[in-house]
Amino acid sequence: MGLKNSSRLTNVPTAQMDWLKDLPAQGLNALQTLQWLNLWTGQGLLRHIDSAFAAQVLRLDAGAPAPLLVAAAMLAHMEGRGHTCLPLADLCQPPVALLAWPAAAVDGAQGLKALWTHLPATLVDWQTALQGTVSGPCWRGVDAPDQGQPLVLGGSADAPILYLRRYAGYEQRVGQNLLQRASELLAVPEAAAREWLDRFFVPNPEEPTPQAHNLTDWQKVACAVALRARLSVITGGPGTGKTYTAARLLALLLALHPDGSPLRVALAAPTGKAAARLKQSIDDALTRLPVPADAGLDLSALIARMGPARTLHALLGARPDTRAFRHHAANPLDVDVLIVDEASMVHLEMMDALLLALPPTARLVLLGDKDQLASVEAGAVLGDLCQDAAAGRYSAATVQFVQHAAGQTLAAEFVLPDPAPVLAQQTVMLRQSRRFKGAIGQLALAVNLGDATAARACLAGPGNAVTSPVLALQPSSPQAVCALALGAAGKPSYADYLRLLQNGPARRGAEVSSESHAQWVGNVLQAFERFRILCAVHQGDWGTQALNVAVQKALADAGLLQVKGEWYEGRPVMVTRNDAQLGVFNGDVGVVLPGTEGKPKVWFLDGEALRSVSVMRLAQVDTAFVMTVHKSQGSEFEHTALVLPPGGAEVLSRELVYTGLTRAREQFTLVEAEAGLLEAAINRPSVRASGLSQWWF
Repeated sequence: MGLKNSSRLTNVPTAQMDWLKDLPAQGLNALQTLQWLNLWTGQGLLRHIDSAFAAQVLRLDAGAPAPLLVAAAMLAHMEGRGHTCLPLADLCQPPVALLAWPAAAVDGAQGLKALWTHLPATLVDWQTALQGTVSGPCWRGVDAPDQGQPLVLGGSADAPILYLRRYAGYEQRVGQNLLQRASELLAVPEAAAREWLDRFFVPNPEEPTPQAHNLTDWQKVACAVALRARLSVITGGPGTGKTYTAARLLALLLALHPDGSPLRVALAAPTGKAAARLKQSIDDALTRLPVPADAGLDLSALIARMGPARTLHALLGARPDTRAFRHHAANPLDVDVLIVDEASMVHLEMMDALLLALPPTARLVLLGDKDQLASVEAGAVLGDLCQDAAAGRYSAATVQFVQHAAGQTLAAEFVLPDPAPVLAQQTVMLRQSRRFKGAIGQLALAVNLGDATAARACLAGPGNAVTSPVLALQPSSPQAVCALALGAAGKPSYADYLRLLQNGPARRGAEVSSESHAQWVGNVLQAFERFRILCAVHQGDWGTQALNVAVQKALADAGLLQVKGEWYEGRPVMVTRNDAQLGVFNGDVGVVLPGTEGKPKVWFLDGEALRSVSVMRLAQVDTAFVMTVHKSQGSEFEHTALVLPPGGAEVLSRELVYTGLTRAREQFTLVEAEAGLLEAAINRPSVRASGLSQWWF
């Protein structure tokens, strides 16, 4: 087929596919391949952009074979599901597990397995088909000229990987940058570091210390390890003290910083809520840090110089209508230390932009829970960095340094004979949770371990609904979610903030001063943050869209809301698009409340500070009684309800359940639309294809 006909390929009819039954093995031509891909697009198995990308590859190479077109469509599809690449080994047989399509789409006459009978069965044959000619649409790397081809074949000869070009660039730059930062060891005054660390980690007589049990103080280890290089990764579950450790690291860096210049520190996180919590936690930890008055360490000045924590978009200088940021390699950030919290949410493209904007001499500290959901966007950088964090894998040199600088002994199980992985030397996993010690902690541990039986045993029966911190419901309809919103079983609910709203100073006829109004707004927002409903999906009766409507109606029917127009008082909204000029970013959550002059505004709570934006200026928002688990990352609620939808094979995962339940501080309610959803999710750990770790393992 010539190029002159390829422009019509995305609209090829797919109703008649009987001719496929008579094809010999390896008999598909380009047109027939695109017909098959378009059929899957019409069935909703592939996106339109997936099959269109395959057609574009054919436009670039009129002789493109069927395997190349299939690989292109699959690669585009996997990028949309968070993967940054496609290992060719996954194509040697029908990628049933990778795609998680319904059985009919896998086994039917026009299904996945049927197509794969016409495709290569060996890795060598797939490589041959993808490499094609030197001028083809797939760049083979160093042995061929780079002509800007849309596909890049990377990886190794034994484990080849197919990339979209821009993701190949992201991975190369991120991998090289992180490896360089971790490899260049800095001179550390070990004796001085030991002295300061002993001051900062004073045992609490009311709490058992690791030393009391002859265990490693991983927080202390993390601070010491972070001194050695310009990259450090601190991971751990909720309550393990990641920000507590980061605050002590900042104090340590300040104590060891050369005189004559201030230590320039920036704090950032992917969302506004996470950034506010990071700043509040760091400030609180620094304020409480036991430092003698004569130590010459001015932590108050450090807190003042840091200023507020910002979203990554705000830190880098997001600009409207462009993906480019104001800060980049030619205009770097003015920082000595950058701490990024909730790093599991940082996708590959954002990490690339962040590293490009960070001066080579600056320190980067990444904080996050490796077991949480990765970003909605492609990539799971923290997961790649921490894939062996639990095992430690420290070298003899690292063990010796930790002993000298922190006075800590690393057990033999965490030591690896040289050569040990470079990135592992700068990665520390915190292992003792001070927050989740009860039922929520036990449930989180069971989920993380993939023990569905133990997880189910942690959940209370209906008879314990009032007193138990964890509860499982299996309702016949989504109305049970509305009951939780109204305050079922005496748990925190949306009724809490709505009663405060109804008793506002203006409604009581009292004179409203700016101080009393601010106090009332703060109280309403804090009460709203006590409870949240989380979902796995947007669509369907059990998704965010339908449940937001149902919860709003239930609250109005109960007399708690007066829904008048779009911007009614008490409406919670989530910002869905960054707007640097307004200072609001994707994921920020606020509540519509009247200002002192009576006009409706959306009020946001950043730590203890209030800010507001006129409703007339906020066009990109959604109602937020219910949000996805992804959007909840970086937040915590006294009571969290997690809704698992029926089916959901493509969305339910172990990481989704773990992330949702660890948003709960005190009480957690699981709502299953049908039996067995918890077990199905726990038994399905999410895996994202990535070639990033090839740079350091």
